[in-house]
Amino acid sequence: MQRFSSYLLVYLLISFGLSGHESPLPFDRLTFHTPPAPLAKGAVTNDWPRFNGPNDNAIAEEKPLLKKWLPAGPTLVWEVEKGEGYSSPGIKGERLVLFHRLNGKETVECLHPETGKRYWSYEYPVEYRDRYGYSNGPRTSPVIDGDQVYLHGVTAWLTCLNLETGKLIWNRNLAKEFAVPEYFFGKGSNPIIAGDKLILNIGGSEDRCVVAFDKKTGKQAWIAKDSWGASYSSPTLAKIHGKEVCLVLTGGESRPPKGGLLLLDPKTGEKLARFPWRADKYESANAVPPVPVGKNRVFLSECYELGGALIEFNENFVPKVLWKKTDFNIHWMTPILSDGYLYGVSGRHQQGAEMVCVEVDTGKEAWRKRIAWEQEVQNRKLRLEAFRASLLLADGHYLCLSELGSLLWLDLSPKGGEIISFAQLFFASGTWTLPVVSRGLLYVMQNETDRMSDTPTRILCYDLRKN
Repeated sequence: MQRFSSYLLVYLLISFGLSGHESPLPFDRLTFHTPPAPLAKGAVTNDWPRFNGPNDNAIAEEKPLLKKWLPAGPTLVWEVEKGEGYSSPGIKGERLVLFHRLNGKETVECLHPETGKRYWSYEYPVEYRDRYGYSNGPRTSPVIDGDQVYLHGVTAWLTCLNLETGKLIWNRNLAKEFAVPEYFFGKGSNPIIAGDKLILNIGGSEDRCVVAFDKKTGKQAWIAKDSWGASYSSPTLAKIHGKEVCLVLTGGESRPPKGGLLLLDPKTGEKLARFPWRADKYESANAVPPVPVGKNRVFLSECYELGGALIEFNENFVPKVLWKKTDFNIHWMTPILSDGYLYGVSGRHQQGAEMVCVEVDTGKEAWRKRIAWEQEVQNRKLRLEAFRASLLLADGHYLCLSELGSLLWLDLSPKGGEIISFAQLFFASGTWTLPVVSRGLLYVMQNETDRMSDTPTRILCYDLRKN
C-alpha cells in the first residue's frame, strides 16, 4: 500500500503543475530591489526563446544598452534564490521560465521578467547525483515555442507545459523508453524546434541517436540511427546548398570513444552526412554547438584534443576540411561569428584560458590574449581574469561573464580586445551559463554559493536600459 501511494504521488506530481495565476504574485524566495528604467523611445528588443537567443547564435538584437556603470555594477532590479543546475532562463513577452532543481525536484517556474513575481510553478521528483561532484540540477534551458515550453531534464525527462498556465501538455521518460545511459554529467543537450517537430540528441540504445517528436503531441516523428550517441552540444539549424538541415554534434561517453557531426533532414531524419570529430580520450565530451558559416560551411570545436575546424559540404553533402586549429579548443561556450571572424574562449582548464579571434575563411589567428584586469574587492586589490567565460554580442559590443561572476563589456575586433567596463557581481565558481538580455534587462545565473558573502545560488536581474 505504501509503495502504491508513492507511485500515485509521483504520478500526480508529474501530471499536474501547481496552480497558476492570471497576475504574478510575490513569493518567499524573491527579493525586489528597484524598478528598472523605462525603455528608450525606439528601443530594439527581443524575446529569448532558447539558450542561445532569438537567432540561436549568442547574439542579441537589443539596443541601446548601458555600457558604463558604477563600480558595484549595473542596477540590480530583483533576485530569486534558485536551486541547482546550469540552465539559463527562457523569455517570451511577460513570461520568464526558470528551470532548476529545488528540494529534490526538477522545478519549472514562470516569473514576470521585470518584477520576479511568479505566475505558476510545476515540479516532478528527480534522482541524480553527479559523479564528478558538479551540480545535480538540469543542464539544459527552456525552449519556448508559441504557447508551449519544453524542458529536458538531467535524467532525460522531456516535458511540455502550457506557457500561460503551467499545465502539463505531454511528457516522456526518455531514459526508460530509449534506454538512455546517464553519460558523464547526466543529460545536457538542448532540444530545437524545426517546423512542427522538436528534435533532440538522445543517444539511446539500439543506435537511436537523434529523435524528433511532434511538438504538439509528443508523439515520435522519426529516429535517426547512429552509433555515435549523445553529446552536450545542442543541435542547430542551417541551410546548406539551399536545403534546410539539422546539425547535430554527437559524442559523449563511449568506449571506444566516438562521435562527430551529423547532417540530418529535419523533416524526415534522413542522414545526409557524417563527419567524425571527437577526441580519442575516453573522458571527453563534445559540448560546443555547431556554428553555420556562410552557405555551405560549418565550424566545429572540440576541447580535449582536436580543437577547431571549418568544414565545407559539396552539393552531395560530402564534407571537406578547409582548416584545422588544435589550439582553438573551445570547451562549451558558443563562438560568435561577426564580420568574417570567430570569437571564442580557448582552453580546457580555468588557468590558461584565452580569448581568441580567428579569421573564418583562412583559420588564421588574428590575436590571442588573456582578458585580465585589477579590481578592489573588500579593500584588497585583486588581479582577475575572464577565464573560461561566456560571450554575448549585443549593441555592437560583447558582454562577457567570467566563470567566477565577473561581468564585462568588451570591445572586440580583428585588431584586438579591450575592456570597456567591468564589475564583480559575485564570487562563485561554475558561472558557466550564458547571460540573457531581453527588453533591456540582463539576467545572470549564479550557480554556486558566493564565496565572499555566502549568498546562495540565484538568478539576478540587472537594468541595462539606456535613455
